[in-house]
Amino acid sequence: MTALNETHAPTLKSFVVSANDGITDFPIQNLPFAVFRRAGSDEPFRGGVAIGDQIVDLARLHRARLLSDVAAAACEAATATTLNALMAHGNAASTALRLALSRLLRVGSAHQAEMLSCFVAQSDAEYALPAHIGDYTDFYTSIHHATNIGRQFRPDNPLLPNYKWVPIGYHGRASSIAISGQSFPRPVGQLMPPGAEAPTLAPCKRMDFELEMGIFVGSGNALGTRIGIDDAQSHVFGLCLLNDWSARDIQGWEYQPLGPFLSKNFASTISPWIVTLEALAPYRQRFTRASDDPQPLPYLDSAALRSEGAFDIQLEVLIETALMREQRSAPHRICLTSYRHAYWTVSQLVTHHTVNGCNLQPGDLLGTGTLSGPTASEAGALIELTQGGKLPITLPNGESRAFLADGDSITLRAHCEKSGAARIGFGTCTGTVLPALPL
Repeated sequence: MTALNETHAPTLKSFVVSANDGITDFPIQNLPFAVFRRAGSDEPFRGGVAIGDQIVDLARLHRARLLSDVAAAACEAATATTLNALMAHGNAASTALRLALSRLLRVGSAHQAEMLSCFVAQSDAEYALPAHIGDYTDFYTSIHHATNIGRQFRPDNPLLPNYKWVPIGYHGRASSIAISGQSFPRPVGQLMPPGAEAPTLAPCKRMDFELEMGIFVGSGNALGTRIGIDDAQSHVFGLCLLNDWSARDIQGWEYQPLGPFLSKNFASTISPWIVTLEALAPYRQRFTRASDDPQPLPYLDSAALRSEGAFDIQLEVLIETALMREQRSAPHRICLTSYRHAYWTVSQLVTHHTVNGCNLQPGDLLGTGTLSGPTASEAGALIELTQGGKLPITLPNGESRAFLADGDSITLRAHCEKSGAARIGFGTCTGTVLPALPL
């Protein structure tokens, strides 16, 4: 597990004034990574690091020759069009680069003038996927989400017997993952209405979002080897926001016996910024299991995991309808919850994924699954918030939603905040549902 160090000191300030206001997602204690270029330009995409409202252009920083040794090598790796090479270097490289950047960006830095020449305003940037995602696996780590969904289909036995023993996951579609700002047509698939004798091909009528976190793999493992529980987080580059859109009516007809297919593979949206596990170190929490629940099998358990294997990350979901956009109304929050409620941790997902010898590769993405909390307002999907569409939510402008309408945009946000530590955040993850393509 990552120890606290000088980069986490809450008293640190940057000469970038916007990084010091106490409300930015990107103070000097964060320094997340993305891939960007100037909006509308034909510049190559390259790695960048957020500081306040600016981006440190890592290609320019590399040319400025302000770094040495491991940090310099890591910076050079981040000048590529994806961060896969940096991820492959392992956490020691990103840690060295993050420390060097922290020192270069502090108040009193001897290299302030050179650093100013390496900045691009975030308002002038556009983003690409931070990595080539070779594989994508989506898990099911929220016991509250699993129970709420199960209750709609199996009121007397909502949670299947394997849930408390094994991290449930399935392999999803990597090619349809896109960066925040993604717009996509409403998916079409087979629907089987209640009482019908045969399915029909039609646009989804029960379009939903899923509030998740994405876990980017750093250094991987060789085929036929395992990643142990206490080594798992050293193989994780960092976390981002993930909206794994779902077509609930298509899913209900197709998911048995092999799980989701067309109901999930049409679009998934991630935030551009990856927050490293090192930056999240102040927000670690104990991992606990209720004494009357099965305890994890030994390969999924350890003293270190128990002491600091979970993260307290505040998560929220906002909706903006087409009418709200027309009226220039602010997006409305419909969910507020925390990652601390997850039943399975980052380490457990990585370890379980490789226990059979499966090889993870730099840039692979793991999804946590929908992150719902224990109360109704903490549900991370409309299928829970509206109890399967039976209780639509009412928005401030009088509109109601059981599921998403064409033109609806969903924005995910997340941050960490506590006394004695700097507030850090993840930026935003936004996507919009468009009308279905003609059949």
